[in-house]
Amino acid sequence: MKKILRALVQDEEGAQVVEYALIIAVVSIGLVIALGASTSTLSASFTALVDRVRVCFSAVSCV
Repeated sequence: MKKILRALVQDEEGAQVVEYALIIAVVSIGLVIALGASTSTLSASFTALVDRVRVCFSAVSCV
C-alpha cells in the first residue's frame, strides 16, 4: 500500500495535463479578447453563409 501511495505522489503526469489545460485556457481567453472587436463582421459573414446554405437546401438550384 505504501508503494502505491508513494508512486501516486511522485507521478507528475497529471500535473502536466493541468498545466497544458491552463495554457490552453489562457490562449483561448486571449483569442476571445483579440477577436472581440471583429465579432460584428464575423457575425454578418456567418449569417450570410447560413442564409446561402438555407437557400441551397430549399431551392432547386443554388447560385
